[in-house]
Parts: sequence; C-alpha cells; structure tokens
Amino acid sequence: MNISLSAVIIDAAEPEAESAFWHRLLGGTIAKTATHHFLRADGFPVFVIQRAPGQVPPAWPQGDSQQMHVDLTTDDLATADRLAIEAGARRLQPTDDAGPASQKGGRVYASPAGHPFCLRSA
Repeated sequence: MNISLSAVIIDAAEPEAESAFWHRLLGGTIAKTATHHFLRADGFPVFVIQRAPGQVPPAWPQGDSQQMHVDLTTDDLATADRLAIEAGARRLQPTDDAGPASQKGGRVYASPAGHPFCLRSA
C-alpha cells in the first residue's frame, strides 16, 4: 500500500489574495471556481485555497497553536526571503539566528491569510 500527499488545503477569508501570494512564491498555474483556487506548481502537491468566510488567523507564536504549517527549502535564502516579503508574507520570527543577508538557517512567516510557513536553507 502507498499513501501520497495529493493536496494542501488552505482556508482563507480572501482566497484571491492568498492564492496570489502562493502563486507568486511558488509559480505554477491557478484554476479558480467560486469557492476554491487550485495552484499547481512543479515539485509540489496541489495547493487548494478554499473560501472560508469566518477564517481567523492563528495567533502563533504568541499564543494559540499554529494549526499547521508548510516548510519550504531554498538554495538562496536571502532571495527567497525578499520574494516572500514582496509577495505579501509577514515575517513572524527568525530561526537559527538567520540574519536578512544570511544563507544559513531559516525564517518563519505568515501568508496574507495568517498561515505560518518556513523558508529554510537547503
């Protein structure tokens, strides 16, 4: 028996902003319905951004659980950091003492809908 990851489902009160963010960060193509945006990018499972009018971002790291998060690796942390911020991410905290120009360690961000994700050096 094989089990594989086919999709990552992300709730968002504003699916347009959330899917635009992930599209800018990962590339690929987006197909949209009234309630779901489907991002297909090489090397990733499908990212499905689903309309969730009552979605409240997690208060992590200051409070509640982060619910879930995505870890992404990169061979150029400084450039990926700039891209993430320009695309609409908000840095939550540095990890592993990664400075803005560092190529080591990792950083923790929130997407426009408040979902945590990490960028880490490959």
